[in-house]
Amino acid sequence: MRTVTLRRSRATFRRLVRGNARWVPTRCAALAPSDIVRRVNVCSLSGNEIFCLQLKGFAPGEIVVGNSVRSLGLAGAIGSGFRTLAGGEVENITALISEGRHAAIGRLVEEARRHGAHGVTGVTTELSSLAGYTEFLSQGTSITAAAGGANFFTTSASGTELYCHLDAGYTPISFVMGNVAYALGIGRGITGGLSTLAQGEVHQYSEMYNRIRHLALFRLRREAASVGANAVVDVRIDLRPFGTGVVELLMTGTASHHPALAADSRDPANVATSELTGAEIFSLAQMGYAPVQLVMATSVYSLGLVGGIGASFSALAKGELRELTELIYGARENCLSLLRREAQGVGAERVIGNRLQIRELSPGLLEVVAVGTAVRRIAGITPHSAQLPLQAIVRDDDSLTMSGGGSAGFASSLAFGAGVERGIQRRASPAGCLLAIIVFGMMLIGIVVAVLAAAARH
Repeated sequence: MRTVTLRRSRATFRRLVRGNARWVPTRCAALAPSDIVRRVNVCSLSGNEIFCLQLKGFAPGEIVVGNSVRSLGLAGAIGSGFRTLAGGEVENITALISEGRHAAIGRLVEEARRHGAHGVTGVTTELSSLAGYTEFLSQGTSITAAAGGANFFTTSASGTELYCHLDAGYTPISFVMGNVAYALGIGRGITGGLSTLAQGEVHQYSEMYNRIRHLALFRLRREAASVGANAVVDVRIDLRPFGTGVVELLMTGTASHHPALAADSRDPANVATSELTGAEIFSLAQMGYAPVQLVMATSVYSLGLVGGIGASFSALAKGELRELTELIYGARENCLSLLRREAQGVGAERVIGNRLQIRELSPGLLEVVAVGTAVRRIAGITPHSAQLPLQAIVRDDDSLTMSGGGSAGFASSLAFGAGVERGIQRRASPAGCLLAIIVFGMMLIGIVVAVLAAAARH
C-alpha cells in the first residue's frame, strides 16, 4: 500500500492537540482501487427475494432498525389495574402499545431515508421487557429503486411476497397495524364461570372475543384508509401477553392500492383485507377474483356440570363419548355459520383459506375460532404477468432455529396465547363457582333456621 505524505510542523501539532486546528494534508499520493475499502451491505433478504426484487427494479440495502422504550407510569399502572379487574379493553395499555410501536416504525423509516432507500421490506414489530420497562423494536431491510423517483413505502411482506403483490397490481404504501389490549376481568370471569355450569354456548365469552377481534380489524382498516389505501394484504394475527391478566391482539399488514378496487375515499369500510399469501392473491387474480374482507368468528362452548359428569361416567366404558362429540360438532357449526353470515354481509361469493382452530380454555370449556378471506369476482383484476417465476413460490428454509421465542402466524400465536388466557379462566372455574354456591346456600339455610327458631321462642 502506498504511503500518504503529510507536511506538518511542531506548531501545527501543538495547535491540533489543543483542538484549535485540524491537520490538512498538503500532498496525498494516489490510491489504487484495491486500497479502497468498500462498504458491505448487510440485509435479511434471501437469494430468491433479491432475485424477485431485481425483476421489479429494486436492489437490497441495509438492515434498518427503530426502537422506543416506554413506561406506563404510576397513574397509568393504577388505572390499568382497575380496568383489568373490570374486564374488556384496557384503553391506556392499548394506547401505550400503539404509540410505542408507531414510534419505533417512525425511527425505522428515518434510518432508511438516511440510507437513501426508497422502501423497507419485511417490516416486523416486537415488544420485550427491559429493566421493568417495555421496549418496542421494529426492523426490516431497506431497498432502493433502480429507476429512482418511486414513492417511499414500508411493507410487512418479504421480497418474494412483495413481487407477487406488485405483479397482481397492489402498490405498497405503508406498514399498518391495529391492536387491542384486553382482560377477562373479575366480573366477566364470575359471570362466565357461572354460565359454564350449564351446557351450551357461553355468550359472555363469545361476544367479548368476537368484539375484540373485529375492533382490532377496524383499527387496521382505519389506519390504512388514512394513508390513502384501498386494501391491506399480508395480514397477520398475533395474540401476545402483556403483563398480568392482559393479552394484546395485534393485526399487522401492508396498506396498498389497487386501481380495480374501491376509489380512495378515506373510508375504512372501503378497505379490503386479506391474509392470503402473495402467490394465492396472484392465482386468484388470474381467475378474476379479489379479496374483499378478512372474516372471523368465535364460539365458546361449555360442556356443563351435568354433561361433564355424564361424560366422565361414559369414559369408563369403551366407545364414543356422545356428549363431547355433539358439543364440539355444535360449536364448530355455530362458528362456521357466523363466518358465513359475515361473508354474505360484505357481498362475498365464497370464503377461502379458512382455518378452524379448536382449543380448550379450561376443563370442559372450548373455544372455536374460524378465520378466512372472503372473495368475489372483480373486473380489471388480471395480474401483469402470465405466471410467477419459480423463485417467487419457493419457500426459503431458515437455518437458524431458536426455541422459546417469537411466534409464527396465527396458529402458533393462538397456542402461545392459550396458556395466558387459560390461567385467567382458572380463576373462575366451574368447581370454584359450585363451591361458592354451596357455601352461600348453607349460610342462607342457617339464617333461615335461626330466624324460624327465634320466631318459635316468641
